[in-house]
Amino acid sequence: MKLSIIYLLTGILAVALQACKVSKDLPVPKDSVPLAYGDSLSRDTSSMADQPWKIFFVDASLQKLVDSALLKNHNMQLALKNIESARQSLKQARLGWLPQLNLNIGAASTIPSKNSLNGSLTEQFLGTNHIEDFTANVGLSWEIDIWGKIRNQKKVALSAYLQTGEARKAIQTAIVSAVASGFYNLLLLDEQLHIAQKNLALNDSTLQVIRFQQSAGQVTLLAVQQAEAQQLSAAQLVSALEQNIRLQENALSILAGRFPGKIERANGLRVIALNGNLSSGVPSHLLSRRPDVKAQELALDIQNARVGIAKAGFYPTLQITASGGLNAYKATNWFSVPASLFGNLAGGLTQPLFQHRRIKTQYELAKLDREKAVIQFRQTVLVAVGEVSDALVKVEKLDEQQRIATKRVAILQQATQNAVLLFKSGMANYLEVIGTQSSILQSELDQAALKYGQLNARIDLYRALGGGWK
Repeated sequence: MKLSIIYLLTGILAVALQACKVSKDLPVPKDSVPLAYGDSLSRDTSSMADQPWKIFFVDASLQKLVDSALLKNHNMQLALKNIESARQSLKQARLGWLPQLNLNIGAASTIPSKNSLNGSLTEQFLGTNHIEDFTANVGLSWEIDIWGKIRNQKKVALSAYLQTGEARKAIQTAIVSAVASGFYNLLLLDEQLHIAQKNLALNDSTLQVIRFQQSAGQVTLLAVQQAEAQQLSAAQLVSALEQNIRLQENALSILAGRFPGKIERANGLRVIALNGNLSSGVPSHLLSRRPDVKAQELALDIQNARVGIAKAGFYPTLQITASGGLNAYKATNWFSVPASLFGNLAGGLTQPLFQHRRIKTQYELAKLDREKAVIQFRQTVLVAVGEVSDALVKVEKLDEQQRIATKRVAILQQATQNAVLLFKSGMANYLEVIGTQSSILQSELDQAALKYGQLNARIDLYRALGGGWK
């Protein structure tokens, strides 16, 4: 008997070790990634996304703000909790191939009817009107993973756990990009405020000169009114920029997980250097760098595993059960060994025959979900490549626009100085002075906005390439 049980268990283990793979995995579509971004075919595999964010963003105030955001931002904290939840599920799935063990201790007392057979036999043989039963046993239940169902369940749990890690990376990338963009926007507002205040002082000076000329009869009241309107417009712009600065500081504070307040910044927009490393690498590296693309690849792994689980439902399930322990009808004999020992072993094979098409439906739905995962993967890659291409175009064209804007500002600065000198000497009218001052204000504001655009385009390129989570 013992040898037959050993042979049975050995055979079951051999079958389990040679578990059949009932479904074939659908691979990641290799044709979904282009060879290059745009028309040029680059063989340079290095990418700016390989840089840790503290190397890419060198400003100390910005680094301090990002550190605070990554530590205290509530979205990041939720992502970490999701990772821990998935880790617990993975721990459970890893033990799925082990048998279940249960300890049962029970005591029962039954009073049968005196007119029943059990009642009459109880009084005849035991000399009592009740039956007692005392049991302590360990039960074992083991489902043999012949068709890989448990293995696929473990694969689902592992991929889901890895997905939470990619989600954390995606959130970190978004936080780093949002903080950097908001910080540079704050520096832009500071620079624009400085320009507006400088222009306001220039307008005040011009207004005083025009008033002096009006008192001398050289210009009319209309000239004074137009100069005053120009000066009030500059003052209004200063107030609006101060408002926007406070709002941007509040937004950055909340993003960093703290109450609204002042944001420390040691350097101005002009001091911030543009990152010169703009290497984009090859598109195939997006599969490993971009968290959203990697998460979608893991989603396909999950659907492959679920198809395997659904397909295994068509095949028989082998269940092994066993129990052993102590049993007695008297409490005094309960732990009398070996007389109270008992044991049993059983094996069962269950083959589904008719389940109202439930198994077939689950299998077909799992295949459809897998096909949808492939489509979603292609779409995610398409969006990722598009974001990189857009960012590359922005970087190139904004750099070109900045060179043009710099020349324009230099010309207008010289024109403003000349207009003031000509006006004081009577060789230019007040309209020319007001016009040049208005033009230089707008040009300097545009130049500052272009500098912010250049910085923001590099942030977009860094994020689109998958940078920011290292």
